[in-house]
Amino acid sequence: MKSHLHAIATALLAAALFGVATPLAKALLGTLPPFMVAGLFYLGSGAGLALVILVRRLRRRADEPPAHAPLRLAEVPWLAGAILAGGVAGPALLMLGLVTTPAATSSLLLNLEGVLTALIAWVCFRENFDAQIALGMVAIVAGGVLLSWSGPHAGIAPGALFVALACLCWAIDNNLTRKVSANDAMTIACLKGVVAGPVNLAVAFWLGAHWPDGARLAGALAVGFAGYGVSLVLFVVALRNLGTARTGAYFSVAPLFGVALSLLLWPQRPETTFWTALALMALGVWLHVRERHEHAHTHEALDHTHRHRHDAHHLHEHDFDWDGTEPHTHAHRHVPLTHTHAHYPDVHHRHSH
Repeated sequence: MKSHLHAIATALLAAALFGVATPLAKALLGTLPPFMVAGLFYLGSGAGLALVILVRRLRRRADEPPAHAPLRLAEVPWLAGAILAGGVAGPALLMLGLVTTPAATSSLLLNLEGVLTALIAWVCFRENFDAQIALGMVAIVAGGVLLSWSGPHAGIAPGALFVALACLCWAIDNNLTRKVSANDAMTIACLKGVVAGPVNLAVAFWLGAHWPDGARLAGALAVGFAGYGVSLVLFVVALRNLGTARTGAYFSVAPLFGVALSLLLWPQRPETTFWTALALMALGVWLHVRERHEHAHTHEALDHTHRHRHDAHHLHEHDFDWDGTEPHTHAHRHVPLTHTHAHYPDVHHRHSH
């Protein structure tokens, strides 16, 4: 249960960092073209994480094994698909949609990401859920809709289809990233940034944009590192431990953090919709936190590599001299195992029901 709560806190922190990036972008950038903003954010994410990875490797002792194994060749297509869908296609479709879609309507439609993420996880990847989890998702999304709704006259613009397709791309990204979530989360997030950043910047320059001044450039890179880089690292860690649908649900509370920061930066009395949305999202998170999924289940034989401790799921022997240090990383094999305990759709519990 403690590890489950830690995973939930990780997902919510990822949502908080991503949520506050929006008002910070408004305060720091304001006048920059959309593709330039997206490109700088992703570039800040990729470059910042690359620097952290470099420092981490330089500080590692020569005789110390790496904390994480490199991506396997079989996992590359999953990551490539995630980068293409979430880092290239998603932002491009969103920018096309924003041309003719009001900001309020776009924000409203962006709540589709959480719904589509869960639907793909449940239907395509057979991730388990029950009525309580589904109701929690509905409550969280309803809170996001309230935060985004601008009034009774908010309509659906012609470009709304592009925004919806962008949400579908990010939902696909989330589910594909799940397939590689056992690997180093920082490397995964870094690769997404170093690919998506230059692609979006290339589009921006092709459309006639120019580099911003030093202050706004530094601000954009910093916001991108925290709101896109660190946030994505935490998101991948949460995927590893909670599964896609549940992580997507927690991440859907991101707009709440953005609105809260906006109220601090531009003080005003919160409207009734804010408090109603807060209550709905709190209800949704509570429904997810109180979940207890327990039944007899069978683990099929599985070979993979990830950072782990020896527990009920890691009872293997080592074919190398091991000094007892935990956690540690190496290729290991899970033999078939049937047992009963409370669990979630993490990397070791992706079985059918």
